[in-house]
Amino acid sequence: MKDLGVFFIYLAIMAGVTYLIRAIPFVLCKGKIKSKYLRDFLYYVPMAVLGAMTFPDIFYATGNYASSIAGLVVGCVLAFFEKSLLTVAISASGTALAVNLGMMFFK
Repeated sequence: MKDLGVFFIYLAIMAGVTYLIRAIPFVLCKGKIKSKYLRDFLYYVPMAVLGAMTFPDIFYATGNYASSIAGLVVGCVLAFFEKSLLTVAISASGTALAVNLGMMFFK
């Protein structure tokens, strides 16, 4: 029962921190941001953070560098040609799987 009380304390602290992180910008920035530089910066931050968090994991996802790089190359080529996100994801995953299976059979 003691652990349950500690859990709810931790939960309340995490909820408070999450709420503050989301609420502080609304309190500090009441008007529209007029700076074009700042607006552009804030527009691209989520994509940059997502890329920085995702890109390194691409090389370790399959446990095999060759299949990871093959999937990355296919994904980048399809994204360059502006294919849909679903097409890119399925093709990159399928390529990584195919290379992994091929390497298992032809060892």
